[in-house]
Amino acid sequence: MVIQRWQSVMLLIAGVMMGIFSFCSLGQIQADDYTFNVTALGIFREGIATSPDEATGIRTIILFVVSILACILPIVDIFCFKNLRLQKNVALISTLLTVVAGIIVAFTASGFASDYGMSVSWSTFICAPLVALIADLLACRLITNDSNKLRAADRLR
Repeated sequence: MVIQRWQSVMLLIAGVMMGIFSFCSLGQIQADDYTFNVTALGIFREGIATSPDEATGIRTIILFVVSILACILPIVDIFCFKNLRLQKNVALISTLLTVVAGIIVAFTASGFASDYGMSVSWSTFICAPLVALIADLLACRLITNDSNKLRAADRLR
């Protein structure tokens, strides 16, 4: 019996999307005199401060760790094909981490911008967790289908 390994493709897409999310600029917050850059590592002011009382930004190490884990787990999960139960569990954990990363960045950047009366202009890379989430869910579905096919083939033997 031949099993299609489309879940490997979906897991690779999820890993690449979360890698893009982890290392690219996710948006900008424009102030009167300067701009803040939103990344997974934090919200940092671009340029040199003109006065000491200006906002400097915040670090979001937790977001970076969660997004890196959501990047690495699907790629590692590709190689767990011999144990479908483990593969599905790792894909579900990756899905959870992807959702958490998306929520953290949305609330952190929006909260920081609203504290200073500004708004966030999001980059297109902010959609990466959504694409990764869809790919993770499709991978879970395809893993379940493979598991069902293997059980049906075992019953016929």
